Amino acid sequence: MADMIEIKHLNKYFGDLHVLKDINLTVKRGEKLVMIGPSGSGKSTLLRCLTQLERADSGEVTVCGEEMLTKDGYRDAKTLREIRLKTGLVFQNFNLFPHFSVLRNITEAPVRVLKRGKAEAKQNAMGLLKKMGLETKADSYPCELSGGQQQRVSIARALTLNPDILFFDEPTSALDPELTGEILKVIKELAAEGMTMVVVTHEMSFARDVADHVIFMENGVIVEQNEPSVLFGENASDRVKQFLARFNR
Repeated sequence: MADMIEIKHLNKYFGDLHVLKDINLTVKRGEKLVMIGPSGSGKSTLLRCLTQLERADSGEVTVCGEEMLTKDGYRDAKTLREIRLKTGLVFQNFNLFPHFSVLRNITEAPVRVLKRGKAEAKQNAMGLLKKMGLETKADSYPCELSGGQQQRVSIARALTLNPDILFFDEPTSALDPELTGEILKVIKELAAEGMTMVVVTHEMSFARDVADHVIFMENGVIVEQNEPSVLFGENASDRVKQFLARFNR
């Protein structure tokens, strides 16, 4: 399988704070990588660097076969834009446009960014809404939807550009426990279709069920990485077991 993400010696600072320390990581096509660890460990910052919401300070990053960051710095704006169009990001707080209908939230990027025709964009959007079980909500506004419905709209929006990699930044953290299950079900269905995914989550049972590969981060370092049967099993390190014990009470 081809590598979809390759990271070498990635470092990121916020002022004097060294938040990502010499990160090395590979994600293969179709792989589901799940990142776990305590709050403040660097998981979301790593994801934000991969989606260009943050700029790293040093290292090398290749995404979808394109060099994004080299030893000499970031590539040109055209290359970075092309890489961005190959990735989709689902935020923890939905980030929908409140003054746009559900349909327009999903069609805005294809029409404005990819210059697709409105009819084509609408047809694609309605297909995605049906996939999310929201075909009757096309004309609704975000404020009229539950949190779970809003997150499903944001997943549909991320899918509308046909990304090669889908990133999720704690996609259930803003939801009531009752609504968490419906989002995890959607993500599991996408995983079953072979989508390459990188997921930051505190849902350990989901990580165990869906991930091909799990990394445990703490203090800006990948402390341990393995397949879930190992990382969640008896052979995990004492630090990982200590962290997981909080979720098993």
